[in-house]
Formats: sequence, C-alpha cells, structure tokens
Amino acid sequence: MTRHFNFCAGPAALPTVVLERAQQEMLDYQGRGLSVMEMSHRSSEYVAIAEKAEADLRSLLAVPDNYRILFTQGGATQQFAAVPYNLLGNGGTGNYFETGIWGKKAVKEARHLFGAAHVAASSVDSGNTEVPREEDIQLSEDAAYLHITTNETIGGLAFDYTPRAVRPDGVEVPLVADMSSNILSGPLDVSRYGVIYAGAQKNIGPAGLVVVIVRDDLLDRARSDMPTLFSYRELAEAGSMINTPATYSWYLAGLVFEWLRQDIGGLEAMAAINARKAAKLYATIDASELFSNPIVERNRSRMNVPFVLADDRLDADFLREADEAGLLNLKGHRSVGGMRASLYNAVPEEAVDALVTFMNDFEQRRG
Repeated sequence: MTRHFNFCAGPAALPTVVLERAQQEMLDYQGRGLSVMEMSHRSSEYVAIAEKAEADLRSLLAVPDNYRILFTQGGATQQFAAVPYNLLGNGGTGNYFETGIWGKKAVKEARHLFGAAHVAASSVDSGNTEVPREEDIQLSEDAAYLHITTNETIGGLAFDYTPRAVRPDGVEVPLVADMSSNILSGPLDVSRYGVIYAGAQKNIGPAGLVVVIVRDDLLDRARSDMPTLFSYRELAEAGSMINTPATYSWYLAGLVFEWLRQDIGGLEAMAAINARKAAKLYATIDASELFSNPIVERNRSRMNVPFVLADDRLDADFLREADEAGLLNLKGHRSVGGMRASLYNAVPEEAVDALVTFMNDFEQRRG
C-alpha cells in the first residue's frame, strides 16, 4: 500500500496512526465483537468514547469550566444560521468581519434569515490580502456579537490578533469565531471568545461533525423560533445527543485528540511543527520568480497557503507532475484558481519538504 502526501483543504489528511488504530478496531472494538459504527450512541461503551473525547479536547484547549463543548452536525455552514438563532433572542444585530468567502457566506446567511447583518470590518478594499486592524472595527450601536473567521481556508488569510468587540456605548459583546481550518493548530485562549465553532474535516477528524464551544452565560440568549437541533442549550443539556450524533466521526475525532496529546505532546508542540512547515513553504515562494503569494506577511495562514504561477499556462503541467510525484490535491479553489497547499496538523513535515523540492525542480525546468 502506498500513502501519498495529501494537501487537500478538506476533507483533509488524517494522522496515519489514527487511521491504523481505527482499522484495527473496525470490526471488533476492544473485544465487544462489533464496530463503533454499529454501536448505540446510548450504550455505555459509546458514552465512554464520547466523554473521553470531550475530556481530551477540554484538556488540549484548556477550556474553562464555564464553557460547554458540543458535538453536533451540519457542517460549519449550519453554524452560520445557528449563531444568530442562539444569540439574537434579546434583539440587536449580528456584526461581522468580512475577510473572505466564508465570512461573506456567514453575513449572507444572517441577512437571509433575519434581514440584517452589519459588516463591522472588511478586507475587500485590500483584495482580501490583509485583515483590518482592530482600530478599524466599527460595531453597530445594537451589536449583539462580533463574528470573525480566524482563518479563511480559500484565501489563506489569517488573523494575527484577537479583536475586542466593544460597541460605541462601551458595552463589550461576545466574540464568535469560525475556526474550522485552524483550530488545534496551536494554543488558544478560549476565554477571549463567547462562541467557537469548527467543522471537523480539517484538523479534528472526518467530515460529518462540528465542534462548538460556548460560554454558559450565552445559553439563554436564543430566539424562541429556533429549530431544536440548532439550540446550544438543548445540545448541552442532552450531552450533544438530541438525536443520533455522527458517532463514527466523533470516535475518530477522539483518536485525533489522543494523538495530539500523547504522540505530539500538546498544542505548543503542534504549533512549533506547523510554524516550521509554513516557514519552509513561504520561504520557497518568496525566493522564487515563478511562484508568488499575495497575502500580507503578518496575515499569512499557516494552514492554507495559496500561490500562483507567473505563467498560468503552466498550471495544468504543475498539477499533473505534482500528482505523479505523489503530491495530491494542490489545485486552488475554483473561485480563485491557482494552487493551494493545506498544511493541517496531520500533514507531516516530510510532505512539505517533498513539495518544496518539487517546486524548486519545476521552476528550474519550466520557469
């Protein structure tokens, strides 16, 4: 069996040791004679899996006791609706940073459902190459929360600071963060946020699962017309099991959390690895006359690195030769084109070394 290097933006690479363990337990989980996929989510065996996963995630992120961790479904896109449903029960308007496609989609959904969403800061004028500074944030007078996308997967634009969300009247409102593509890539001060959510299919596990971390005091701000499955309070009180959850994705996420804690040594160690990987690739791009990256240096993502070739007629050849070399899924998102290398936690440093070697070789031959 050959395992190639997978730079897909999602569903993304998973740690090999996690896949091997899941393979070992596929037919017979710890002597029970059945697969995790076949277990009742109410069984003592599965409840133990779920509780350990939550405990490991709480430990990794040092989640304070006054926050709930929810394991739900619908992708991060469903949270574009769930966030305003859960936080606009006392009135007001959702406020948003627009720093790329995903932030724009969050605004669009809020406006679709509730007729209004205020853009408090935007990177449109910079061509989505720079995150607006904190002093440029302009919250509406009735702001109920400020939503940010900490890492734009498609554009490769990442926040380099954690903004404070303070209205003109001096009231600080909750900060809500879509961290789908950079959660668990390094240490995080959860206490700075009211709500954090992340689709699993990048740094957490396979598609089909969403993790939400929500502060207790925000559980009673929901609209009364909200669908039950969207309710953070209902999910919290039901142990994330209002209905049958994405059991196998939850199980695999637990294995990833265990890998991060035991094999990697925690999120500080993971951050150091990710910094090395990104530095190698950006150094290669910056030294090149063929490849370029448009993002302002302080806002360059460590997780998603877009780049273009000076001659886009070479794009097809680059992708074909990369695929032949075992460097998979480097094509950029259809909305922006070019190339994109996603360097999530499970992408090993050797993968980046191989990509850098290939890029240098390609430039020498074709540049």
